Parts: sequence; structure tokens; C-alpha cells
Amino acid sequence: MRETDQPANIQSAYLALRAGPAATRMSVRVTPEGIWAIAGLVSGILLSTAVLVVAAKRK
Repeated sequence: MRETDQPANIQSAYLALRAGPAATRMSVRVTPEGIWAIAGLVSGILLSTAVLVVAAKRK
């Protein structure tokens, strides 16, 4: 078996919330590449927010 044929190491999470009459259930499955993509997106959001805060304080 070649290395590319091996199954991906998939991370998964499950969350169930209940608040009074409202309830929700969520699940997610992510590959290691997906985790890196999410980390890149979050980093970009945090960096752009910091730039906006600095720009807003200058005025």
C-alpha cells in the first residue's frame, strides 16, 4: 500500500446543548489539512481585526 492510499487521520467532535425548551446537536469531522486551513482563516481574522482596531484608535 502506498502512503497516499492510507486513510486520513480524521479528528471529530460532537456537541449537544440544551437550554430550557431549546436544544441543538452538532458534529464535525476534520482532516489535518482542514485543521491547518481553519487555523489560517482564524489567524487572518485576528490579524485584520487588530489592524482595524489600531486604525480606529488613530482618528
